Amino acid sequence: MLKLTKIFNQTTIWSGIISPILFVGIFTIEGALRSGYSTLKMYISALSLGDRGWIQIMNFMVFGILLLIFTFRISTEFPTGKASRGGLALLRILALLFIISGPFVMDPMGTPSLQMSIHGTIHGLAGGIVFLLFPIIIIIYLRRFQEDKNWRSFKWVTLIFGIIEIIAVLFFTIVSKIPEEPNIFSDWLGLIQRLALIPFMIWLLFFGIELLRRNNTKATLITK
Repeated sequence: MLKLTKIFNQTTIWSGIISPILFVGIFTIEGALRSGYSTLKMYISALSLGDRGWIQIMNFMVFGILLLIFTFRISTEFPTGKASRGGLALLRILALLFIISGPFVMDPMGTPSLQMSIHGTIHGLAGGIVFLLFPIIIIIYLRRFQEDKNWRSFKWVTLIFGIIEIIAVLFFTIVSKIPEEPNIFSDWLGLIQRLALIPFMIWLLFFGIELLRRNNTKATLITK
């Protein structure tokens, strides 16, 4: 039983560590290699278009599945108290939205709203909720870490990334709503989107590493 518990803990924790590294790594490499694609100008989701679009489609889905697996370890770490329900539920919604964002590909950038396809509309809605959830999830867990003496040391990392996410997501939301012609940021939308996404991925990575450290410490104490 203890062996099965150890395998479960290790698998679910590593899912949280690997998922952001894999997700960011794949869209970064694919963006650099894709002919005609501009990392500065174009959204990450634009990599889902074209003959090689299946790579980013799978990237969205694999990240969502790994994040969903990671939430099962989080649920055992925080069975009660703040974030035990709300934070967990939002993380699982986030995971499902990433999975949905895979097959429901975006329309090409610049497509008028009245000409958007059903799959493009669904992708846009999912993406909008995803970016809204990033800072909310971090702030919810910040409240938990502030009151949980066992996790209080992790609150400063969470606070820093929470502030960064609030500013970055707010800025991205504003500039992405400006019409293309007067938008002085139109040539930088891809970069701005990444600046709103990557801090959350780094926080998620640190969260997973911290869980792994604590899990290994507990395992060492048990074996002594």
